[in-house]
Amino acid sequence: MPLAADRRVKILERVAEGMSIQVTDLAREFGCSEMTVRRDIVRLEHDGFLRRTYGGATAHLTRSLEVAFNSRSLANAPQKRLIALTAVGLIGDAQLMYVGIGTTAEHFARYLPARPDLTVVTGSLPIASLLGTRPTKAVVLGGNVRRDELSCIGPGARATLDRYRFDLAVLGTAGLTARWGLTDLNDDEAEIHRVAIDRSERLMVIADGSKLGVVTSAIVAGASTIRTLVTDSSAPDDEVTQLRTLGVEVVVAKPGSRRRVEEDETTEVEHV
Repeated sequence: MPLAADRRVKILERVAEGMSIQVTDLAREFGCSEMTVRRDIVRLEHDGFLRRTYGGATAHLTRSLEVAFNSRSLANAPQKRLIALTAVGLIGDAQLMYVGIGTTAEHFARYLPARPDLTVVTGSLPIASLLGTRPTKAVVLGGNVRRDELSCIGPGARATLDRYRFDLAVLGTAGLTARWGLTDLNDDEAEIHRVAIDRSERLMVIADGSKLGVVTSAIVAGASTIRTLVTDSSAPDDEVTQLRTLGVEVVVAKPGSRRRVEEDETTEVEHV
């Protein structure tokens, strides 16, 4: 029987192929019980991917365009879920927040509490779609859409940012070093993040250890602008030490927190 994360990726693939699925068919295919498949479907609905129907599920139409993107996110989820859950516990009383793009940011958005007093502005269409189904107020930047990441860039996106100031900006990154700071692969996206940082009281970066020590082409911001970095235990010790020397609060997400979001077969997650 496939692991839970693998089953859920396959469920998303089946929905992408046929727009609907049947519990009995999936249980037979996976060699597991129908109850196990139903729990998978409940979790995927909870995260905004599906809508349950009698005997199965159908695509959440506003998110069907992102199925492949989020399948990749689920396949690499363990460290990102752990980091995201830890980061959500550090947002404090922020009421106006900018959330960046990427799979770690998506996990962060999933675990945000359903607070009617919270407004999230984002350039990520997947995150806007996810939060748009919840009590939290979601604002999408608009502008040109970059196909690779389904992110908003260009003058239209920047014009929306110019209307806000943020208590907190939460960003993923393609690379982070003490010398070069936050770096991105695409300068159009980097520019949106530069503006968001400039309009924010504090910056939290969420990045797994593989991103530390990596430098990419577009500089977003110096390392000293980061108030808090949330990462995992795979982060290189030398980079963590240097970042702390620059005044960055480095929070290493502990495996014990992961049990709250582990995709096991008996417990349904409560994060909203």
